[in-house]
Amino acid sequence: MPVTSFFWVFILCFVSPPPPQASRQASGIPGMAPTEEKDGNLPDIVNTGSLHQFLVSLHEKYGPLASFWFGQRLVVSLGSVDLLKEHINPNRTSDPFETMLKSLLGYQSGFGGSAAEGHVRKKVYETGVNKAIQSNFAVLLELADELVTKWLSYPEAQHVPLCQHMLGFAMKSVTRAAMGSHFENDQEVIRFRKNHESIWSEIGKGFLDGSLDKSSSRKQHYEEALGEMEAALKKVARERKGQSNNHEVFMDSLLQGDLIEKQVLEDSMIFSLAGSVITANLCIWSTYFLTTSSSVQEKLYQEVTKVLGRSPLTFDKLQELRYCQQVLNETVRTAKLTPVAARLQELEGSVIHHIIPKETLVIYALGVVLQDDTSWHMPYRFDPERFNDEAARKQFTLLGFSGSQECPELRFAYTVATIMLSTLIRKLSLHPVADQLVEMKYDLVTTPKEEAWITVSKRN
Repeated sequence: MPVTSFFWVFILCFVSPPPPQASRQASGIPGMAPTEEKDGNLPDIVNTGSLHQFLVSLHEKYGPLASFWFGQRLVVSLGSVDLLKEHINPNRTSDPFETMLKSLLGYQSGFGGSAAEGHVRKKVYETGVNKAIQSNFAVLLELADELVTKWLSYPEAQHVPLCQHMLGFAMKSVTRAAMGSHFENDQEVIRFRKNHESIWSEIGKGFLDGSLDKSSSRKQHYEEALGEMEAALKKVARERKGQSNNHEVFMDSLLQGDLIEKQVLEDSMIFSLAGSVITANLCIWSTYFLTTSSSVQEKLYQEVTKVLGRSPLTFDKLQELRYCQQVLNETVRTAKLTPVAARLQELEGSVIHHIIPKETLVIYALGVVLQDDTSWHMPYRFDPERFNDEAARKQFTLLGFSGSQECPELRFAYTVATIMLSTLIRKLSLHPVADQLVEMKYDLVTTPKEEAWITVSKRN
């Protein structure tokens, strides 16, 4: 039986059939021959467990530039900082992570438009995220305080379910900043979370192993969840259209941006889905890594105390929390938060003298790059100090991380995580649970395989 993969769905949705010049010879680029004529190397990807794990073994064997096959389509994977620098075009209007997610959802608007239209839409999206952060900063602070107050009420020996709590915090933060007062009602947030989990779990697994297409009940459940979330977003758009609101949210910027209704729906869906899961897991991993290093915790506490004193965090003070930024950078790097991105080679190009044919899918093996020992000293060690180096910070920004404009969802996540950590570290010390091994699960966003537990104690 042919293998089904969510990246096979991505190919079908995002790119046209293989160009006539594509052959089983990968333009001289080293790599794998197809395992099966129809499915290419999809069986190898599924057997490895994830695309990231497959790319790790691919680049270990063939080097930083390697090729393989999605069905009958040639794919080139870039697995080093230098190759990504050579290939990344800062003038592109599409975010590769957003492109992948839109394709998996079957969204097509924004593909194939003119460069000018792409720039306008990108500007509307980025401006919307920035305005949502500033206008709702007090709301985000309130949500962080709510979480810390809850943890303060626990006995010191009590195990705290980190994933469960941070996902709830992230959902509240995203829904309030993206859609406003409609989600002040906890029941609306619970409904959003339920639908979000149904959609994201199938994107992460059901498409990967083909099980979604084999189960009519699961597919129906997924489609119902997607339909309910789209209906909720449309309702918010109708409620806020043409109204004057005290707190400007992300939806308002889309409605004011001269976008068609379908674009408003799709962009709000992408931000709601990706923003929630990226924010949640940045908060999860940063908090978890802090439990493993009392010295990093103490240095972060000293910075927050020095910058803020007894005053609350303000938007203007965010940039002064430089060590907190280093902690988040190192969290993204160590956790390989978004391990894979992709672009379509629109015109014939080359990398280190190898031709990449037009319409070749180019994978950015970010998880491989972030653990490359030629670029990062002791790459498997959590060490925020490495981002004291300006060259490391520039390199990280080039790759689309560090909360830059390249990925607006990550920029939002950095802000929310900074609010959360600065609130948390002022009142609590974080401790690991003995003998707990937290393993990573690699999907579009890296998550813990199982619940991650911590304990907390009140600071003196």
